[in-house]
Amino acid sequence: MKRIVFCDFDGTITARETFEAVIKQFAPELSARLLPQMYARELTIREGVRQILESIPSSRYPEIIELTRPQPIRPGFSELLDFLEVQGVPLVVVSGGLRGMVEAVLGSLVERVHGIHAIDVDTSGAKLVLRSQYEAGTEMVAKVKVIEAYAPEQAIAIGDSLTDLNMALVAPLVFARDRLAKYLDEHQTPYIPWNDFFTVRDYLAALWK
Repeated sequence: MKRIVFCDFDGTITARETFEAVIKQFAPELSARLLPQMYARELTIREGVRQILESIPSSRYPEIIELTRPQPIRPGFSELLDFLEVQGVPLVVVSGGLRGMVEAVLGSLVERVHGIHAIDVDTSGAKLVLRSQYEAGTEMVAKVKVIEAYAPEQAIAIGDSLTDLNMALVAPLVFARDRLAKYLDEHQTPYIPWNDFFTVRDYLAALWK
């Protein structure tokens, strides 16, 4: 495919950070200890997320999904999908969080995205067990590997945090906000600042005239 938009979920599609709130609620002590290490890049996301989530009893998984379901979507996402459909450009959701959380928040919009790549959860045992097709390196979902699997001529990345950094460093066009923008400043990597998806849509509309 010529162009594909790769969009993070948590804090990007959602107006608030949902994944961090969930793990703080369901694994408070471990989260308090490991999250600061992850943000300081002293502990990999892969190690930290696995340790935290796999400490949670499987019986609590339905609670996680229900807590996530009412989370608001950032303004303009549906309108961005409208624009991309007209342009014939697919949007792929790439999340370092749980697939069930992504699907619960998106609801009927799931049918309008080209694909969702996230962590799958096995709840058959006493505690959650994580599965990821793209687990590699420092990440539970290696977003660069997802991009490579699609092999677009142009990848457009949209993100907000540390989990989007590797993707943002390889994509030729990046929309960044919050922590991701700060990390890219440190790497002296150019990006387009954004706060809602109307900004993304309008920028792409002008670019693709």
